Amino acid sequence: MHVRRKFVDVFASQGNAIAEVAIRRIAALYAVEKEARGQTPEARVAMRQARSKPIFDDLEAWLHGQLPKISGKSPLAQAIRYALGRMPKARPYLENGHLEPDNNTAERAVKPVANGWSLCTPSLSIWKH
Repeated sequence: MHVRRKFVDVFASQGNAIAEVAIRRIAALYAVEKEARGQTPEARVAMRQARSKPIFDDLEAWLHGQLPKISGKSPLAQAIRYALGRMPKARPYLENGHLEPDNNTAERAVKPVANGWSLCTPSLSIWKH
């Protein structure tokens, strides 16, 4: 999702067609995940290998092909380099049905803990010191 967000930011600010295509390709990966959710890890791996892996591989190759066509200092180039840097770290989810393609679930779980006021009311003296 962090990779997607970079392209969304570029598309929102510039209306860039390359960013829009990247968003659509990433959305295709999440469409497969939506179908795979709730299935056994083995079934998820089979679905990911059959449907997500070709999309993932094509996205990676396409991003490599787009990078030389644009200014190296542009926000779009930064988004592409960010995505390409994260893809090797994301690839294991294609082969492990226990893994998720992002860490949104974990981030949502720790969000209340990260806010000090979620543990205690702000008026408690401990939070004043």
